[in-house]
Amino acid sequence: MSVIVIKGTDKKNARLIIELAKQLGGKVSGLSDEQYEDIMLGKMMDEIKTGIEVPKSVILEKLK
Repeated sequence: MSVIVIKGTDKKNARLIIELAKQLGGKVSGLSDEQYEDIMLGKMMDEIKTGIEVPKSVILEKLK
């Protein structure tokens, strides 16, 4: 299964893309801005993973 996320600003163009995806047999689902932000945050986190483990106490100290 492949997933494509297209974020558009023009509703007319978005409707055209949605209709094309449906005609090609794809399923179309909408995302709220919050859901989109969550996906992008997860993508950024994956990209900058260092593999370094940090003790819980250090994290809690930084959060104070």
